[in-house]
Amino acid sequence: MANVIITIGRQFGSGGRHIGELVAEKLGLPFYDEKLISLAAEKSDLCREAIVEADERNASSLLYTLAMGSSAMLHSSHYNMPINDKLFLVQSEIIRDAAAKGGAVIVGRCADYILRDHPRMISVFIYADNDFRVKNVAGRDNISNSEAQSLISKTDRRRANYYNFYTGNRWGEMTNYDFAVDSSKLGAEKTAELIVNYAKAFEE
Repeated sequence: MANVIITIGRQFGSGGRHIGELVAEKLGLPFYDEKLISLAAEKSDLCREAIVEADERNASSLLYTLAMGSSAMLHSSHYNMPINDKLFLVQSEIIRDAAAKGGAVIVGRCADYILRDHPRMISVFIYADNDFRVKNVAGRDNISNSEAQSLISKTDRRRANYYNFYTGNRWGEMTNYDFAVDSSKLGAEKTAELIVNYAKAFEE
């Protein structure tokens, strides 16, 4: 499995990030998620606070989000580019570099689109029953069910806007992915095993 690339899109609260970690562990592959933010911060001259604020948000939603990053932008070779666009370009480069080195599991960041021409890429979308997601988010963040529902709606909308804006495709549209799975049916461990088995069948 050294050369397979597994990209994971996920609904908020579906456990997609954790499942991605489990898949990476089971297959012995590098795992990329928030790690991309740190790598992007190191690779660019943008301050980390501005990068975290802009992550997975499209340019039209924040435009020039420079409250923390304005001085850094002045020193950028793309000083007139919205920070969101610059971050997308930097992360895209990191994703391509990771894929060039061999296998990996990459969560979010339009990785399925960025690597769409990669012959060893499997794109996965993880979704879940709404009640399952509300329970997960409420328990994890110690908030009420109504607060969890609001956070889920806002986060899913933000992810969809980001994905749709940069790819021209529709986030969560099942035909855009090789494999989609409801994590509320099997739980994180068995969902990860299902993805691993899919990847092994793909290799064969």
